[in-house]
Amino acid sequence: MKRLSALRLSLALASSWSACAMAQEAQVPQSDDGTAIIVTGTRAVGMQAAESAAPVQVLSDEALSHVGQPNLNQALTQIVPSFTAQTQGTDMSNFSLSARLRGLSPNHTLVMVNGKRRHGSAILQVIAGPFGGSAAPSIDLIPPDAVSRIEILQEGAAAQYGTDAIAGVMNIILKDSSEGGSFKVTGGQYYDSEGEMLSVSGNVGFKLGEDGYFNLTGFHRRQDYTTTGTGQVAISDINGNPWYTTAGNKTGYTSPTGSGYYDPAWAGLDLNGINGGQAKSTLNILFYNMGYDFGGVELYSFGDVSHRLGYAYQGYRVPSRICATASNPATCFGDTGTYGMVPQQKVEQKEYSFTIGAKGEASGWNYDLSTTYGSDKNNIWTIDSANRSLWINSYNASLTNASIVPNTPTDFYDGFFKNTQLTVQADIRKEFDLGMAQPLTFAFGGEYRRETYGIGQGDYYSTYLEGGQSFPGYRASDVVNAKRQVKAGYIDFILTPLEGWSVDLAGRYEDYSDFGDTTIGKITTRYDFSDAFAIRGTASTGFRAPTMAESFYSSTNVGPTSAILQLPPGSAAATLLGFPALKPEKSTNFSGGIVLRPIPKLAVTIDGYYIKIKDRIALTAPLYALISGTLQPGGQAVLDAIAARGVPIDNVPTVGAASFTNGIDTRTWGIDFAARYPVALDFGKLDLSLTANYNKTTITKNKIPTLFNATSESYIEDASPKYKVVAGILFTSGRFTANLRETFYGKSSVLVTSAISGVAPRDGVVKATGITDLELGYDFTDSVTFSVGSNNLFNKRPEKPKLLTGVTVAPGQSPYENGATSWNSYYGHGAYGTSGGYYYARLDFKF
Repeated sequence: MKRLSALRLSLALASSWSACAMAQEAQVPQSDDGTAIIVTGTRAVGMQAAESAAPVQVLSDEALSHVGQPNLNQALTQIVPSFTAQTQGTDMSNFSLSARLRGLSPNHTLVMVNGKRRHGSAILQVIAGPFGGSAAPSIDLIPPDAVSRIEILQEGAAAQYGTDAIAGVMNIILKDSSEGGSFKVTGGQYYDSEGEMLSVSGNVGFKLGEDGYFNLTGFHRRQDYTTTGTGQVAISDINGNPWYTTAGNKTGYTSPTGSGYYDPAWAGLDLNGINGGQAKSTLNILFYNMGYDFGGVELYSFGDVSHRLGYAYQGYRVPSRICATASNPATCFGDTGTYGMVPQQKVEQKEYSFTIGAKGEASGWNYDLSTTYGSDKNNIWTIDSANRSLWINSYNASLTNASIVPNTPTDFYDGFFKNTQLTVQADIRKEFDLGMAQPLTFAFGGEYRRETYGIGQGDYYSTYLEGGQSFPGYRASDVVNAKRQVKAGYIDFILTPLEGWSVDLAGRYEDYSDFGDTTIGKITTRYDFSDAFAIRGTASTGFRAPTMAESFYSSTNVGPTSAILQLPPGSAAATLLGFPALKPEKSTNFSGGIVLRPIPKLAVTIDGYYIKIKDRIALTAPLYALISGTLQPGGQAVLDAIAARGVPIDNVPTVGAASFTNGIDTRTWGIDFAARYPVALDFGKLDLSLTANYNKTTITKNKIPTLFNATSESYIEDASPKYKVVAGILFTSGRFTANLRETFYGKSSVLVTSAISGVAPRDGVVKATGITDLELGYDFTDSVTFSVGSNNLFNKRPEKPKLLTGVTVAPGQSPYENGATSWNSYYGHGAYGTSGGYYYARLDFKF
């Protein structure tokens, strides 16, 4: 490794404690054993996770603390087998990495904080892939140290909680302690010394008067870039040697596939580290949770404010790109004629939310009344770039007018996204003794939501013709200020007709101002034959309303040789190409399972599920107007739609348009397995766990086969592993703790297409593999713990795309099966990312 500064900082902080006396007994980490009282998946009071009729997995703050990266996305994907986190993105998705439950879209999981709906992200992922279309809440903006526990309901629950809850519900419960606290410093980096990360966080509780609490969490994290690959196909061969003609001629500035060749200065180009992986970012968060019991009425509030500043490398522009005459370096902007250009995307995210509410009891009725407001705004810049057309036009104008100085800005303000959500909620509950085994719980409530979505215009030069290289600004035609209102009501009955048999019936009505209303329902039941064996099952209908971003997002996605217009569904331009306005998805869910306690302390759950989604919203493949400069069949209609949108296109050979549409029906089925067994030893304690998920999604109907092609289908059906198994061993002995976790991922693949015409698409495969995580910790005192560890201990990475064989590949063309433009880069759809092993040290203080 080259640089170890983040690790050294943590080690240095620990060294001052290494001589501390070991006079006090260390506390033994606690794991959830099913006795935790849950509030998710049921409206009954005092329900334990092990007794729930619905499959609810509870993750304690102790379990979350044994994951090296201070990031809830990464923590959950390493602990929960049905949870898959996005490891890295491109363009804007780098700053809002998403996660999926049970192989469905991130939009199919409802995220709540303290039981209240969390606002979504303003960033919409429009890059093709398994996370395409995601505008789900960013749980990365919730610091792990603020979390008391996470309850994951792994079944459809739209009838209980409303839109989005098709795959399940994630309810993040905040800490509410009124005393004590913690302080934590974490430093780490990847195996090749990239992605260096430093995190500092603290949590403290205060007592408010006699019956109140105020809990505060502060969080800071900064992380450096990671990169992928070793160079650019357009500039050099796989060994880094610049391309030459057969005659060895090094003069000229034309394309490598043309008759001329590159400037000799290219031989000295260092192209390592220019291909972006994870973004560089600095994140600051302040989270609070407070309440006061006035005697029968508790007033509460919680919320956060966060700020993120990030930078992401964009695609490399070759030295002849920003030139008035490609063969003459004297006509190029700055030194780009020698070194080329790597633009960056800069994003400043400002997010906040707050909730105020009151809960209590009046005349035997329990109530919870609350109002929540959340906002997410992202300002976007393109930096270290240039407006190619502005440079060429001003250069050519200077040839006839000496007063004109050819120039272009290097930094552009591209505009902003903003998403807000106001939720007013009322939940009422009362128990009635009707002579059954337990009193009937009757619950009802209502919800009002106001959602807005906006896109702001970029500056003049960001929208001058094609704008800055890599990311043009948002034009007047992209600007949107959309809003909608949602009104909902629900009713819920929980019965226990016989001892050991429970039934939960729920119904919900929702009315949307933009597409109408819907009514859905759910029935859940459980029967305990004995303390050692129980069965449970659920049947429900559900729905998901299109996010505001899916309905109104508009942009131009630009690559070095392509420009793809993203059209809002139902807009005038989209209608010309047959993309109507979006409508809600509809789902049908069935699940059934067993709960086993065959011997004391051993708990086993097995749950199967079936999820059918109709009119699923999908990101279409581009409708191409031009490919490599050739007009495609129907291409003129695409050009007409682009013209109707009023968007000028850069001088690139490939041009197209895409949108979102209700294009497919899918069927998902799978099995969740979980087992835990604690073992007491003479010299310590073992906590053994085994969890697994098998999941298979099939497209049962493709209504738009020309737009949602075989590659698009592979993102839905094959891009995530079919199975994931997590085996864990937590060993504690006195002051020493060792946490070993082995995660087995199944094979994943996407259909890829090479850059060489005539080569048939093929599967780009990431093979099945096991990933080892290990953490060793030692308590110097009851208050100070030092830990070192690794996620992906043995530095495993996904496969590299295969090189083509049996075909002629010209210099500058990609020789890879997936058309990759960088040498030696890894497949990006693997479940465990391309950056390899992550190694860290952490110092915990408790007071």
